[in-house]
Amino acid sequence: MARSGLGASSREAVRARRAVDRLVRSIAAAALLGWAGATLAAEPTVVLLSLDGVRHDDLGRGDFPALDRMARDGARADGLVPPFPSNTFPAHVTLATGTHPDRHGILGNRFVDPERGLFDYSGEADWIEAEPLWVAAERQGIRAGVIFWVGSVSDWRGVGASLRVAPFDSGISEREKTDRILQWLDLPAAERPRLVLSWWHGVDSVAHRRGPAEPAVADQLASQDAELERLLAGIDARGLWKDLTLIAVSDHGMARAGRGVNAERVLRDAGIAGRAVPGGGMAHVYLEKPEQAAAAVKALDTMPGIAAYTRDTLPGRLRARHRRTGDVVAIAKPPLAFPGGRGLLANVAAWFGGPPGVHGYDPELPEMHGIFLALGRGVPVGGRLGTVQAVDVAPTVADLLGMAPPADSEGLPRLGKNAP
Repeated sequence: MARSGLGASSREAVRARRAVDRLVRSIAAAALLGWAGATLAAEPTVVLLSLDGVRHDDLGRGDFPALDRMARDGARADGLVPPFPSNTFPAHVTLATGTHPDRHGILGNRFVDPERGLFDYSGEADWIEAEPLWVAAERQGIRAGVIFWVGSVSDWRGVGASLRVAPFDSGISEREKTDRILQWLDLPAAERPRLVLSWWHGVDSVAHRRGPAEPAVADQLASQDAELERLLAGIDARGLWKDLTLIAVSDHGMARAGRGVNAERVLRDAGIAGRAVPGGGMAHVYLEKPEQAAAAVKALDTMPGIAAYTRDTLPGRLRARHRRTGDVVAIAKPPLAFPGGRGLLANVAAWFGGPPGVHGYDPELPEMHGIFLALGRGVPVGGRLGTVQAVDVAPTVADLLGMAPPADSEGLPRLGKNAP
């Protein structure tokens, strides 16, 4: 897809120059990296990026030189399976802790804690009940730097990243983040972080507004790729690849939605009072009378495309039974969704069908699968990793750094000396 007014001959010249550039980089990467575990540096570094909302098949929807380089000269998964619910906050905490929401306690972007009340997109670490990756690193003597990862803006049980950007500011661009990462990598050895995590905007916002398959999504990913290319060039210029691994993941994918469901209205029509906290493909329902949970499930189950469960009957494979879980959890199938907001806002959103792009669904749905790519030290050139679970990311990073994974980690390393 052409993104400029260049003529055909000019576009061909650009493609030719890119092809030569990629060939040179491939030769350099092969010479530098060899096979995956050829040599292991004494002081390895890992940079972990999250590109919000990039679906596994988005990589084939345009010309993305940096992502293509990572897939070609490094390793790529067929998809990264998020936790349930497949939403930004629980997914980022799973990526960082290596465990599921039933253990780390972040049950959605919004949920209700029986003692603390509403969790509403909070970045505070004290909501998290499992050790994050940067805390595990600092505990083991490895300095960490974090830019806007969920839970990084404050200390977790008295420990935080040595370097962090806070408070969260969505207006900070990927260009600024790239510059900050390179500045950190330029610090003297005693000050330089060997673990860096950074959240990027990805395509989440535009995919919500326009739908996951619209050309605007590929255009947005191209702009993200341009900044990733700057980061790769900065690492190239510094000659860091023998010691550094770059990993790019996403927290979830995106599905096309077209019809909104107001769970509170459904329950009210059945004579059941409760509060629904919607999360796109799912909703937590907190009942005024918890003993009505079975009746609430029955009311919601009457709707085609909706499966409802009490907290105790929520399928164990979803790993989402926790004291913060709703008395009832309703899970939709696309194109149904539970739009955000309560009261009038929820009614309006449901009436108009909600946003065209939605996530939060059962993570087994292929549209929910994200990306996993890796390049650099410890990564096989042209490696194909099959399907990677979100819980595998933290232990993979830990193994590449030569440290123990976070205390509550359950996943398996997919790269590094202990990878299968």
